Amino acid sequence: MIKITTPLTAEVIKDLKAGDQVLINGVIYTGRDAAHRRLVETYKAGKELPVDLKDQIIYYVGPCPAKPGKVIGAAGPTTSGRMDAYTPLIIEKMGLRGMIGKGGRTPEVIEAMKEHTAVYFLAVGGAGALLAQRIKKAEIIAYEDLGPEAIYRLEVEDFPVVVGIDCYGNNLYQVGQAKYRKLA
Repeated sequence: MIKITTPLTAEVIKDLKAGDQVLINGVIYTGRDAAHRRLVETYKAGKELPVDLKDQIIYYVGPCPAKPGKVIGAAGPTTSGRMDAYTPLIIEKMGLRGMIGKGGRTPEVIEAMKEHTAVYFLAVGGAGALLAQRIKKAEIIAYEDLGPEAIYRLEVEDFPVVVGIDCYGNNLYQVGQAKYRKLA
């Protein structure tokens, strides 16, 4: 198990390989398609962004409301492909280094990751209640009108993920299938 702390550096990312199990500590941000669209529109309009994403991680999640005494409700990953139209620009122009979600990514996202040294982590779908236990603090920092799709700032401790696509373009979905074919 590899432990990393945010913000991420290119040096840390270069050491991560598809399939590595990772525990993330520090601050991560949330964002889904509505928030991504607004970030890109704001950037293209030349306006100030509500959050500095340089060397940061975005978790593709729309957390459930917190129950009394809890920091956050269930916080499981959403399908990453919903953000793919916006992600290359966010990596290139805003300096995003990491993403957490589930499912594959488009070739355009993978190329942006390779060119700008970014990494895509996978979180276990259906494990939102367990993942929420790793979130120690949560606050909305932008786009509150989007409800669960607002941008949150999360403080996480040993947040478990797997490197799905590393900065070299190695893709766990492809590597895993190839391994399985050899065994079959």
